[in-house]
Amino acid sequence: MKKQSRLQFTEEEHADPTLEKPIAKSEKAADKLEKAQAKIPKKTVKTKERTFDADSGKAKVRLHFEEVDKPKPPSKLEHGIKKAPQKTVIATVHKEVGKYEQDNVGLESAHGTEKAGEFTAHRVQSAYHSHKLKPYRTLAKAEKKSIQADVNALYKKSVRNNPQAASNPISRFQQKRAIKKEYIATRYGKGTKTAQTTAQTAKSAVKKGADTVTTAVSAVAKNPKVLLIIAALFLLIAVIASTVSSCSVMFQGAITNVVSTSYTSENEELIAANNNYTALETALQAQINNIERDYPNYDEYRYDLDSIAHDPHQLASYLTALLQYFNASEVQGELQRVFEQQYKLTLTETVEVRYRTETRTDKWTDEDGNTHSDTYEAQVPYDYYILNVSLTNSGISAVANSLLTSEQLQMYNVYLQMKGNKSLLFGGGSIDGSPSTDLSGVDFVNGERLGNQNIVDIAKSQVGNVGGQPYWSWYGFNSRVEWCACFVSWVLNQAGYSEPKFAACQSQGIPYFSSNGRWANRGYKDIAPGDVIFFDWEGDGSSDHVGIVIGTDGSRVYTVEGNSGDACKIRDYDLNSSVIMGYGFMN
Repeated sequence: MKKQSRLQFTEEEHADPTLEKPIAKSEKAADKLEKAQAKIPKKTVKTKERTFDADSGKAKVRLHFEEVDKPKPPSKLEHGIKKAPQKTVIATVHKEVGKYEQDNVGLESAHGTEKAGEFTAHRVQSAYHSHKLKPYRTLAKAEKKSIQADVNALYKKSVRNNPQAASNPISRFQQKRAIKKEYIATRYGKGTKTAQTTAQTAKSAVKKGADTVTTAVSAVAKNPKVLLIIAALFLLIAVIASTVSSCSVMFQGAITNVVSTSYTSENEELIAANNNYTALETALQAQINNIERDYPNYDEYRYDLDSIAHDPHQLASYLTALLQYFNASEVQGELQRVFEQQYKLTLTETVEVRYRTETRTDKWTDEDGNTHSDTYEAQVPYDYYILNVSLTNSGISAVANSLLTSEQLQMYNVYLQMKGNKSLLFGGGSIDGSPSTDLSGVDFVNGERLGNQNIVDIAKSQVGNVGGQPYWSWYGFNSRVEWCACFVSWVLNQAGYSEPKFAACQSQGIPYFSSNGRWANRGYKDIAPGDVIFFDWEGDGSSDHVGIVIGTDGSRVYTVEGNSGDACKIRDYDLNSSVIMGYGFMN
């Protein structure tokens, strides 16, 4: 027996013009439901009937097939469970094969072909099952539409009997939900209420909901403060949500900015690349120092030399903008190219005709045979050979402008401005912005080594300088750099020392003292005024700051440092402080 899929209405209801269209829709949906049910294949049951042939005595079997009225669609869950073990095994095999396929191109290709075949087979199988289940899906859709049409008809009837129940959206929603719930219970045997009872129940529910809403509105109208409180709460929630969203965006933006302005290579590779570039500069300096040895027999050597120095952050910014990530061993060729663009060493021979005064003596014999001599001075021309040695340093920024694309140049400028978010990587000074240490009351203790008080006095006279001018310009830089090493070199030069002269702590300063036997590690007790002190702020074994020792009181060491918060300041540290790397001796 088929279940009744449409509601039975009285002639009065059919005559009601407000219900003609809903009833027509309901009947149309029911017709579609019947057609969909007719397309469902009948389930058959196979039975066997055994008979005996009277003539031959042999048994015969006949098969009988009977249709079942209530077809049952195949269970998708059951189908999935049956296939689950097979899928699990296949997934496990793929996982194991995947561990080894990366090392074998042939295996990876074969595995890809296998998975493609399995995917195709799965799609074919899915298409077959989808085709078999199509009538059931059509039936489900038709039944859903039939229910909706009947519910709409009942709702129209309810509205006709009680127009006030549909006066607001909340009442309409509650009424439709109640009608649908009671209708489904009645249609599928989960209740015994008729459609009329359902409509009456829905009417009561809607009336109750409407009364509740009316009561709430009346309460708010009597007390306007309640409305203001509700509005304030909504506004507060909106502000909090907006703030959280904005903070999230700001946080993500901040993270993005930090990442996009940082050097991407490892610190060790950045330092190694800078050291390799410094080695090229050291070799250039040695070449200039040996000019007169390598080019003898000149009357004069004329030198017009720019300083040999570079800003390590300019080099790191250039390499990062060009290559993004690099290893020091991979960029030696690029370093050579930049070096040849930055430095131009030219040797030019000039020959001048000069005159020198020579004393000459002429001898002659007179008529009587007497010998005479006359001595006089004469201007004699000769060739004067001059070797002109010229070195120009264009700077890495000029090289970047000529070698990088416009996009890379923009990246270069950003990296350089932010110093790759690693300002102390190459001896960038100290970010300490606190005031200088007060030396009043400090009782300095003299050690066995004699110091150089002149170096200390010159350094202390510079306390208060901000920005590092004239130290970095004296060194040869065209613009401000991290100038702590330039400051130390300037002070030593003012005190009469031509060496050491360095702009990088780790690659230039420490090697000078170490190679000359004038180095001591942290913890050395006999430090003296004028010694050079090196720091390792980041604890990575590489010096990133330098200053000049004023003296010690036995437990602390007092210093003068350039570029300490971008100024010359007096500082003090525990003698065993982990930030102290060691000392270079100046006597």
